[in-house]
Amino acid sequence: MWALFRVAALVTSAPILSSRSIPAKIKLGIAIAITLVLVPVLPPVPSVEPFSGEAFLITIQQILIGLAMGLSLQLVFAMFVLGGQIIAYQMGLGFASMVDPQSGTTVPVVSQFYLIVITLLFFAMNGHLILVQSLHDSFISLPIGPKGISLDGIWSLIEWSSHMYVGAIKIALPAIASILLINFTFAVVTRSAPQFNIFSIGFPITMVMGFLIIMLTLFTVLPHFGQQIEGVFVLINRILS
Repeated sequence: MWALFRVAALVTSAPILSSRSIPAKIKLGIAIAITLVLVPVLPPVPSVEPFSGEAFLITIQQILIGLAMGLSLQLVFAMFVLGGQIIAYQMGLGFASMVDPQSGTTVPVVSQFYLIVITLLFFAMNGHLILVQSLHDSFISLPIGPKGISLDGIWSLIEWSSHMYVGAIKIALPAIASILLINFTFAVVTRSAPQFNIFSIGFPITMVMGFLIIMLTLFTVLPHFGQQIEGVFVLINRILS
């Protein structure tokens, strides 16, 4: 049961698995299936009274460990959502939004495009299998017991969250620089020819250039995503050490 608490906390907080489009019964079934696979290879569980204070503490610790692992992965996916949002606002598509089935919030369609791409990359890189392996390793480095994540581990997670904004800026930086140059050109044209209606052509050109920049920089998504995934699994190991 304690192993199930850790696995269920991870399933309900990890990206893709925590999507609101997945029914709760299926999430519970996935958690139970992973638990049944892991239980035979887990270290011995301490013998504790089920309704004692120590048992309650162990339960809380297992939930916190699963949530910390899931939240670490969520930061990587949120990085690309935020980067797509910045690009959408720069190219004038901030108004074109749709409901994200994973988080249930409204995000620009550009962010949804990046989210779909990295979701496919996550499965193509066997990220789901690495996640299960990390979950198994967590029971080795932090066995089921009253001992949980240390303060250093929590601080490492908080500190790594700053990488989400840095990574989002790296994703959107080509679009920011290019569209800024385009807007500067429009400003020079407007200054030299005030009678020229820049708004009639400025918006379509900015939007087309935004799509062109997305197409030209799409090949950089794979190495950037691979680097961030590698870093987040190193973070998970550091949290659980």
